Amino acid sequence: MSKSLVEWLEAQDERICYFEDKISMGFLKRVKPEFIISYNYKYIIQQEIIDFVKSKAINLHISYLPFNKGFHPNVWSFLEDTPKGVTIHYIDAGIDTGDIIIQKKVFIDEEKETLKSSYHILHKAIQSLFKENWKSIKEFKIKPQTQTGVGGMHFSKEIIRFQPFIKEKGWNTSIREIKEQYNKSLGSKSR
Repeated sequence: MSKSLVEWLEAQDERICYFEDKISMGFLKRVKPEFIISYNYKYIIQQEIIDFVKSKAINLHISYLPFNKGFHPNVWSFLEDTPKGVTIHYIDAGIDTGDIIIQKKVFIDEEKETLKSSYHILHKAIQSLFKENWKSIKEFKIKPQTQTGVGGMHFSKEIIRFQPFIKEKGWNTSIREIKEQYNKSLGSKSR
């Protein structure tokens, strides 16, 4: 999915250096990027790297921040019944805690969609939001907003909390099914 965004940026005459490995200072000093755009990037970008690009580092996240920071945001938005959406934000020292540049709520039909289809819906939405606003983001024409509210954070190891409910169908499990199973498991634990 990130490669299609790279292709779009290249079509806008942007010079792109696509990178999936962990970014090092040595790499940054060689490449000297004007901007860092993190999208589906599995590493935490360190403060020294953010400082090197003078805070011109943004993240495209498939949740409506401050809800569902971290891993599997689309799954947790259903399990915890939090707003669904996408957010473009500045990267800071925390995980998905930077100032929000722009965000959008996204409707997902929980009766019809699966975990996989909801993931694709959110990625389509974040790419559209980015494309519509890239010029304004690049030129700093959008006033960022500090994140407010508690929200929530999830880590990769937490997949163990919902993995038993997706065994048979994997990511093709319907949202309705996983919510029912997850809520049943919570009810049995409170007894």
